[in-house]
Amino acid sequence: MRIIILSVISLFLLPLITLGQFEGFATAEYILKGKIIGNDTMPHIYVKEIIIFPERKFESKREARRYGRLVKNVKVALPYAKMANNTLTEINNHLLTLDDESSRRKYINKMDKLLRDEYEEELKKLTISQGRILIKLIDRETGNTSYYLVKELKGNFSAFLWQSLARLFGEDLKDEYDEQGEDKLIEEIIILIENGQL
Repeated sequence: MRIIILSVISLFLLPLITLGQFEGFATAEYILKGKIIGNDTMPHIYVKEIIIFPERKFESKREARRYGRLVKNVKVALPYAKMANNTLTEINNHLLTLDDESSRRKYINKMDKLLRDEYEEELKKLTISQGRILIKLIDRETGNTSYYLVKELKGNFSAFLWQSLARLFGEDLKDEYDEQGEDKLIEEIIILIENGQL
């Protein structure tokens, strides 16, 4: 047990001690959480889980190109979905501080205008595939479909109008993200992006 403790301590302290011996190197200090086990104090380190997928093999060049396009489209749409989740959280937190329906409507309209001014031109440049993926990723990030979010923030009539417009282009704002089913490949790509592997 003592050997294990000494090896763990030396694993963390040896780089600090050796860096401190050389002139010009800054010493680094790490504060670790500890866990007491019996009479011993052990460093407690949280390590981020990394999921490793097997190397993808393609049957044809066409399949490889299709996968490459999907990766590109997810890389384009994912930041917008994460931004939408952050913005929605901020809006909901601010709405909780407002007392009456009138001030809530004013705030929602103000944020709607602000977000349109900032992102409308960028979002118009998305391809149909990227837009389709964005609709699903918004559901993944927020836990609600795009239709539900529009309905809650802007009302039934606006949700109906946007859904009708989406249906004209063959899309559905009520699409849900299915990470175990049809969106399994998108989920794999997102995990690889978040792990820095893509």
